[in-house]
Amino acid sequence: MNIKLKHVMLSALLGISGFCMNAEKISLIADIHITPGNHREDKLKEVIADINSNETELVVLAGDLTDEGSDEQLKNVKSFLDLIKKPLYVVPGNHENNWSQSACKTFFDIWGNDRFVTETENLVIVGINCGPYMKMGDGHVKHEDLLWLDKTLEERTKNGKKVLSVCHYALNADLDSYRQYVEILKKYPVVGHLNGHYHQYKNYRVENIEVLHCRSLEMGNKEPNFGYSVVDITADSVKVFEKVLNAPLELKFKYEIDYKTTTALQEPENLDTEIPANFNIELAHRDDASIFTRVGVDKNNLYFGNSLGYIKSVSKSSGKVNWFYKTSAGLFSRPVVTDKYIIVPSADKRLIWLNKKDGSFVKEKIANGPYVADGIVVGNTLYQGGYKVFQAWDIKKAELKWELNDLDNYCQASPAYLKNKIAFGAWDTYLRKLDMKTGKLDWRWNNGKMRNMLGPGNCVPVIANGKVIVVAPDRYMTAIDWKTGEQIWRNNDHKYRESLGRSVDGEKVYAKTMDGEIVCISTEGNEFNELWITDAGLGYDHAPCIVLESNGVVYAGSRRGIIVAIDAKTTKLLWRKQVGASEVNGFEVDNKGNVYASLVEGSIWKISKK
Repeated sequence: MNIKLKHVMLSALLGISGFCMNAEKISLIADIHITPGNHREDKLKEVIADINSNETELVVLAGDLTDEGSDEQLKNVKSFLDLIKKPLYVVPGNHENNWSQSACKTFFDIWGNDRFVTETENLVIVGINCGPYMKMGDGHVKHEDLLWLDKTLEERTKNGKKVLSVCHYALNADLDSYRQYVEILKKYPVVGHLNGHYHQYKNYRVENIEVLHCRSLEMGNKEPNFGYSVVDITADSVKVFEKVLNAPLELKFKYEIDYKTTTALQEPENLDTEIPANFNIELAHRDDASIFTRVGVDKNNLYFGNSLGYIKSVSKSSGKVNWFYKTSAGLFSRPVVTDKYIIVPSADKRLIWLNKKDGSFVKEKIANGPYVADGIVVGNTLYQGGYKVFQAWDIKKAELKWELNDLDNYCQASPAYLKNKIAFGAWDTYLRKLDMKTGKLDWRWNNGKMRNMLGPGNCVPVIANGKVIVVAPDRYMTAIDWKTGEQIWRNNDHKYRESLGRSVDGEKVYAKTMDGEIVCISTEGNEFNELWITDAGLGYDHAPCIVLESNGVVYAGSRRGIIVAIDAKTTKLLWRKQVGASEVNGFEVDNKGNVYASLVEGSIWKISKK
């Protein structure tokens, strides 16, 4: 069957091109996890040779091309994928989004976008990115991508074509926005949803949509096999075959296309409690894109960055946008609020000074980004982590005062300081303490594990009572001597991860566990001393959201948009409220004691205590 290529024009806003062809057989690869020199490279070559010789007319790669999404890994895997002689359509997976060296920009630069749309004779095939973005979390389809999906399918199905949906995640609770995704898809004649992520075959029905989990490049432990999937779509049925190298096609499942039979979405459990009369929770702003940053605050305004690269100022009283400034990549760092400027650590490798009043451009510095960490201002200096660097910037002069560049990965969380010393973690497994004036290293500490993903890379350290305390994905809490860097104690009585906070008086440290509990630990003495533990009712949770104490209340946020408040004295749960479906990025307090929380889905909430 000959391919009939036809250029499909989309608006410059969408920035996507596709090809129209009369193909109905698709090769699907997923979860190839290629790193330079690993054993899967040769097997991927064999799979590509097999695909080049089969009857399918196009190829879809459903995410997890690499292990860590570094520039080197992405360019390396691209060199193999260039061997495919058929049209190729690619979406990223969590391994490209979560630990990306470029804050997801290199994937976009190489493949032109992180979503695609193309057409065959009878199908509209649409692929979409599903995160999570630059931190641990559930999958998430960006708000602007949901709007694009609906608009695209409305336009392209007018001629009677059916829809095939593709992303790395399935239509289930692992994708926080799957309900919104399903609500859009079920408006159109969808023949199925293809995904990877689970490294195995499985199919089930969600509403009137068949969900098809497909195999990874490598499957099996003792005797692994290598292969891919072939999807055969006719007018009335869909067949999914497994193609193992050097073996014939094997039918994994077949179903008749049916738009009438539905399986309703399971309603989520309502975990809300009654809100006490002295608390008020209200929506402060709803953005038109997703928000990955914490919120900067001052007396009158909120400041944040969104997934489209806009930095915005929003009025606290009206919730309306005062001004915005566009960068060229999604933003992950909280805007730095000063008296005169808003400083934007951007993912396009710049530090940008904006006029605080109107958002007008003042100056910029091309620096060692991308920036995904939150900086802090002490006096006239901004202390900011970047990619393989930690820096001190003179705010007024926009000049670099000093830079530590012996890091082997990027900084992600905010640093903490005491007097003239500052501490921060990075994804090279180390916690470091520096002199704030010179940048000279006092010490660095490692938890004994050399895997980047197990270090304190996204934890805001707590400094109190002569020690610095951190948690990490190795599920330990550790206290380190502030002066010497020597380890004092380590504890894994609970499943700690990346959520930590300090009491106002510094006598206690709070941590959210992966079981949805809030634990309070004393910072006094040289022995681990647990003061209390409260079940916040969050269930399994891994969102790296700081824990905040304000006005006698301890606040924590979950991966599913739930905020909890606990009385710091009585340790009782005051209330629990689900304000959205996606991850809570973090909390900020303004000069009146109001607490603000941003959610990945693009909402900002205000919590006030009367």
